[in-house]
Amino acid sequence: MSVCQHQLFPNQAAVTRVYQRRQPERTAAYQIIQHHLETWLSITREAHPDDNPVPYYVERDLRKFLECGILAHGFTRVRCETCGENFLIAYSCKGRGICSSCNTKRLFETSVKLLEHRFPQVPVRQWVITLPKRLRYFLLRDSQLTGGVLQIGLRVIERTLREHCPDAPYTAKYRGITYIHRFGSTLNAHLHYHSCLIDGVFAQTENGLRFYETVGLTQKVIQTAQETIRNRVRRWIFPACAGQDSGQ
Repeated sequence: MSVCQHQLFPNQAAVTRVYQRRQPERTAAYQIIQHHLETWLSITREAHPDDNPVPYYVERDLRKFLECGILAHGFTRVRCETCGENFLIAYSCKGRGICSSCNTKRLFETSVKLLEHRFPQVPVRQWVITLPKRLRYFLLRDSQLTGGVLQIGLRVIERTLREHCPDAPYTAKYRGITYIHRFGSTLNAHLHYHSCLIDGVFAQTENGLRFYETVGLTQKVIQTAQETIRNRVRRWIFPACAGQDSGQ
């Protein structure tokens, strides 16, 4: 632990900032995984000898979590130029699964980047596309299917946004960002999509780029879009799934 004092403003008292190293090895989550990971992996694989019951990314994140914040797995020495004290900061796992520290850091960094450098000062809506369990198996193993389902959903959403933007031309386009999540809150295999889309469309006009905000985007309209996505995905994906299943 190191205590450093920095004079932020000449007319104010010095602000004391204290760095205290994380000690993940003392948390309940760390101790549970440390003591039971190998046993759980062994039992699970013995119960399913002809399958791969534990996805590689789940085991990877669990093992990386056991190294996150532990000095024995690497660290950086930091020195304060003001007080001359130095201390060690352990490397992080940068995992996307169970590590709450890395997830929180990535959450804040991504939010700041999107708000300051990506999204303009206009309304943004989150669209979440989930799939039934019988389809997740195929999408988890086929990137083309994963991308195809996403494209179907985004095309339907774009048309819905355009239809509810008064005076917006047919050439107007949506803008946003989508994150594909491949597991649920319990690290179960659960592929789904989180799309943060601007609540409107953009079109190029004589005076420059113009934003058209949505009007009347009610719950009924969203349900209609949901039904359209469901029907189009069914018509498109079932032949592909049947082909994969018959080939195994």
